[in-house]
Amino acid sequence: MIPRLLAVLLLVVTARAEEKRIAVFVGLCDNATQGIVKVGAKIGDGNKPDDNLYWGCSDGLKSYFKASRRWKLEKRETATGDERILERLTFRHVSAKAVLVAEAWRGSNLKECYVASEKAMLSGENQLVAFIGHNVLMDTAIEPPAEKAAGKTDAIVLCCISGRYFRERLEQVGVRPLLLTTQLMYPGSFILHDALEPWLAGKDHKALRTAAGAAYARNQKIKTAAATRVFAERAP
Repeated sequence: MIPRLLAVLLLVVTARAEEKRIAVFVGLCDNATQGIVKVGAKIGDGNKPDDNLYWGCSDGLKSYFKASRRWKLEKRETATGDERILERLTFRHVSAKAVLVAEAWRGSNLKECYVASEKAMLSGENQLVAFIGHNVLMDTAIEPPAEKAAGKTDAIVLCCISGRYFRERLEQVGVRPLLLTTQLMYPGSFILHDALEPWLAGKDHKALRTAAGAAYARNQKIKTAAATRVFAERAP
């Protein structure tokens, strides 16, 4: 009985070791505290995730991933133990061995949200970390991390002109910035959703950029070539 139990436990541990972990940090859109072009009051209230542009709206992470056929919601937490984090969702991919944990951070805590995302990048516990929201470095300076990444981690930063603001600081600490932006843009979660498919399949930066561009073109109703130029061409 004991050898059989040990064998089962070994299988569980092995399966978890092979599972890809994705951490997503969403800084809720907030008219009151962020240097953004003002949006509607309802979708720009950084204290109310259910209606927020980046979380509860149709292109927000919660709504878009819940409606996806590629991801299944496993867990929802509104009592996160941290008043800055208003909701936490756990999704599992329907075919790939991957789990995605997304957090909705209060809009007024955008700086802390980004700092938390960098800590997750450096921890070695995630294969991919994404930050979605307003470009916090446009509003405030944040000291680069002093430590280096503990493991190989990819990063996606979906905010305006993220390539200019985030590439160097991430590369210097050993994080691979896999998908960054070149201009002002709308960081809808359809971008992350579609870019994850080639990433899970082990494809390269070019494939992610192509997927992101196609998703952006559909959403914004613009030509694919123009939409693809929103995302940085330079490979990591």
